[in-house]
Amino acid sequence: MILQYLGDGLVQGAMIGLGAVGLTLTYAVLRFANFAHGELLTIGAYAALSVLWLVVPWLGTAALAPFSFGWALIVALPAALAVTCATALLLDRLVLARLRAGAAAMTVVIASFGAALVLRHLVVVLYGPQPDYYTRAIQVALPLVPREVLGGLRLAPEQILVVLVTLGVATALHLVLTRTDTGRAMRALAENPQLAAIAGIDARTVVRRVWLIGAGLAGLAGVLQGLTVQVRPQLGFDLLLPVFAAAILGGIGSPPGALAGGLIVGIAESLAVPLAGAEYRQAVSFVVLILVLLLRPHGLFGRAP
Repeated sequence: MILQYLGDGLVQGAMIGLGAVGLTLTYAVLRFANFAHGELLTIGAYAALSVLWLVVPWLGTAALAPFSFGWALIVALPAALAVTCATALLLDRLVLARLRAGAAAMTVVIASFGAALVLRHLVVVLYGPQPDYYTRAIQVALPLVPREVLGGLRLAPEQILVVLVTLGVATALHLVLTRTDTGRAMRALAENPQLAAIAGIDARTVVRRVWLIGAGLAGLAGVLQGLTVQVRPQLGFDLLLPVFAAAILGGIGSPPGALAGGLIVGIAESLAVPLAGAEYRQAVSFVVLILVLLLRPHGLFGRAP
């Protein structure tokens, strides 16, 4: 049973980690905590659901093999990421960029919180308050049932997909940040904006790319969460605290730390179920967040000021 809880926590932690990486990148470069980040997860999940309802009738059931989650999801995912990134860029252009130019940091944070409320209620208006499921749109070619993968550990195909996608995205992001000019420009702007400007780095271009990467990771996390659980208007809001806890645990500004923090938070939440009960599961994020702030304020991978 403990192995099963660890496996479930690893899957949940992978999705939390993806969201936390996007959040910590945004914070490192833009210097504010984006409370609308959780709603980007929700928008990504619902955008994929909308595309599935449009695409599946054209593909037919036979075209969904050999994956139980279907070719339709592979078609829907790029569209969902595009919608999420477009939403993030529009939000920055209309609201956040104007405030970052002259307002206090707390003003930008409060504005992002207000934007989150607007986006959440917009989703409710468009899709209704009830939860939905990808399996209603995808006529699966294989049953979405858990299978034994390791000594009694049972995972469904879509859960295995979550872990594999997270590993692949984490590797690709590491290469982008360490081996490309875009990644070096992001790190330079995060370290010293004034010196980066003197070096000829176009801050506005870098900011747009940060929004694209952060929103893309959030949208991907939302799609994976919807695939393994359900799609609901509160999806991003419910994940916001674990995402913040993971980013702080790993160290603000550290993408590898955010991913590691997500895995820790996810496993801790899963292990809390047999130890304290499912009703206390979400309280684990609060406990982790408080302990990190008390014992190591700069996080596991962060640097002390």
